[in-house]
Amino acid sequence: MQTSLASQYRNTPEGEVAERVLRACVHCGFCLATCPTYQVLGSELDSPRGRIYLMKQVFEGATPTAKTQLHLDRCLTCRACETTCPSGVEYGRLLDAGRAVVEQAVGRSAGEAVKRSALKRGLSNPALFNTALKLGQTARGLLPGFLKDKVPAADPAGTWPAPRHARKMLVLEGCVQPAIKPGINAATARVLDRLGVSLVADAQAGCCGALAHHLNDHSDALAAMRRNIDAWLPHLDAGVEAIVMTASGCGVMVKDYGWQLRHDPVYAEKAARIAAATKDISEVLVAERDVLLRLVPNAISPAPRVAWHPPCTLQHGQQLGGDIEALLVACGFELTPVADKHLCCGSAGTYSILQPEIAGELKTRKLASLAAGQPEVIATANIGCLTHLQSGSHVPVRHWVELLDAALAGQLN
Repeated sequence: MQTSLASQYRNTPEGEVAERVLRACVHCGFCLATCPTYQVLGSELDSPRGRIYLMKQVFEGATPTAKTQLHLDRCLTCRACETTCPSGVEYGRLLDAGRAVVEQAVGRSAGEAVKRSALKRGLSNPALFNTALKLGQTARGLLPGFLKDKVPAADPAGTWPAPRHARKMLVLEGCVQPAIKPGINAATARVLDRLGVSLVADAQAGCCGALAHHLNDHSDALAAMRRNIDAWLPHLDAGVEAIVMTASGCGVMVKDYGWQLRHDPVYAEKAARIAAATKDISEVLVAERDVLLRLVPNAISPAPRVAWHPPCTLQHGQQLGGDIEALLVACGFELTPVADKHLCCGSAGTYSILQPEIAGELKTRKLASLAAGQPEVIATANIGCLTHLQSGSHVPVRHWVELLDAALAGQLN
């Protein structure tokens, strides 16, 4: 796509991204078929191609409006369009740059600014979120149905094995996951312990930065990244093999640290090292597949019927598709057929709160696809997808590592 940047964007980080990405787009429209918001709204401006045109106009000097901002806000950042694009257009990079310059020009209403700040502070602060969640769980029986569905019941963590192996890996505990589903990281620790790997966490690490990043507070996001880098580097120096992500949304962010801090003279090299050491838990367990399969008891067969939902951050963001399904099948699980696996469930971090109508429609469609094969359980790999889907499903939704942990313990039947 031919473009000519306005003078205020030349030789800026945003302009550099815009010029490179815009020139790669050839207007083919393949992205429309895989865009969830286009599927729901049917508007060209709510498709990747339409949003690219809007951002092109802005970077060429047009004054953005609240309508421009609305169409960019409606994007889930699922990046299904990147998987589909034959030209390799890095739409996610362009969207980050476009949202930043549009927000700077248009701003937010006082109400929107307060809402976004509250989401960022509340969700990225584990102590604050945990306190609020416990209050909600205490009063859960008294809440009306529409609120009760948004407050998950308390979930016990189970045991986390003490470090005892020479092999060690580091885990990012996450922001909301330890409060909502503490069993996920504990299950991961138990699975790795059986493989001769001790899983440890560093209390100084916190939010990966994704919440602030996707709410356009790039300063806070970069501060979170630097804090985590400072917490994790000593562990890498001490011989930790990998930084393990059990939430694919965090994983896609941490793997991007090198890019996000590429212009930081102090942290650029450190960030690249952290990104290179980061692994989704599926990557770790697939590498240990042969040992893992020897540990799975034959008694679990037949295992529960599982509908697998691959999060967008896993299949499109990290380009990790198929390995988890293959591993679950090898362990004895029966996977049910699911249509349109490439489409987003509507969670997308804070999207389900900021864009509830679109998110609700996507959730309804996704649950219909997942339920079609009459599964006994729905499995996924991201806490956001898990809680979003569970709020509308009578079928239990679990992290896939929890299923694997139960299989190794012979507790599925």
